[in-house]
Amino acid sequence: MTNDTILEASGLTKRFTVKKKVVEAVTDLSFAVAPGELVAFLGPNGAGKSTSLRMLTTLLPPTSGTAQVVGHDILREPAAVRARIGYVGQLTSGSFSQRVRDELLSQGAFYGLGRAASVVRADELIASLDLAPFATRSVQQLSGGQKRRLDIALGLMHAPPLLFLDEPSTGLDPQSRANLWQHIQDLRREHGTTVFLTTHYLEEADRYAERVMVMDKGRVIADDTAARLKAELAGDVLTLGFAEAADADAAVPVIAALTDREVRRQDAASVTLTAPDGEALLPAAIRALDAEDIAVTRATGVPPTLDDVFLALTGRTLREAGEGDTETPDAAEPTASAQPTGASR
Repeated sequence: MTNDTILEASGLTKRFTVKKKVVEAVTDLSFAVAPGELVAFLGPNGAGKSTSLRMLTTLLPPTSGTAQVVGHDILREPAAVRARIGYVGQLTSGSFSQRVRDELLSQGAFYGLGRAASVVRADELIASLDLAPFATRSVQQLSGGQKRRLDIALGLMHAPPLLFLDEPSTGLDPQSRANLWQHIQDLRREHGTTVFLTTHYLEEADRYAERVMVMDKGRVIADDTAARLKAELAGDVLTLGFAEAADADAAVPVIAALTDREVRRQDAASVTLTAPDGEALLPAAIRALDAEDIAVTRATGVPPTLDDVFLALTGRTLREAGEGDTETPDAAEPTASAQPTGASR
């Protein structure tokens, strides 16, 4: 691990035995994350995302391989790793009968912060995550969005440089999701926090992550920026319509001369193609067709999504992949505490 990386995995592999059958949940996971990055880890249910996070946060030992997390080895120095990371799992972390502010103070004490330091840090997080109106309420009185903000506050109580978030916005309404992402952005801007998260909301990864890793069946199958993945693996879907079928017939070779992508007939009077440079290709195609006296009656360009990327990589959408998993590796995992250092809570 170098000064240019805060997280580096090397050959992480995890196998489970499910119904007397060996299931490889994660296979040869290798990657590096730079300080300050926001990395989105995508894939269907059972792909191995949560298993990967639990290995990286020392909640689950790998079958083979290792990782360096904030300068410490997950196998040889698990306590040092836990002291330097925050982890927000899919389940609510707080003790339901405890009040919000008291819960944060207890977390501070658990991490070895003095009373005065815990009070200062708790007040900072209550303010930055808009928890002040609920600070004296018990955890069980909070809404789903408020609980998730408390979860993040608990994960940040000891000011870790690296924060792991496992499906942070699942189950939240659109407004709560938007508010949560605003808080995550504020944390990164104000504290330089590195964020590594899993999410099923592809539009979140597309909008906020500088980098997207796609996992399927325990393996990482793509790793790049969302923009490059969409341009290189999916592309814009272009459709051009014509007044008559004969015009559509004549248009196919004209458009094909402009690109190496296949030009297909969508119906009798329209053609379609998928191309990485759709914004430039569409007007060029219209000009070329006009030069051949082929009138275009309508033209549309639909930008790709990350689900299109997954479709291009695997031949199925993320939703289809998730629905097809009847026996998922993640489901075979033991239940783990939502806070890596809070097993005794």
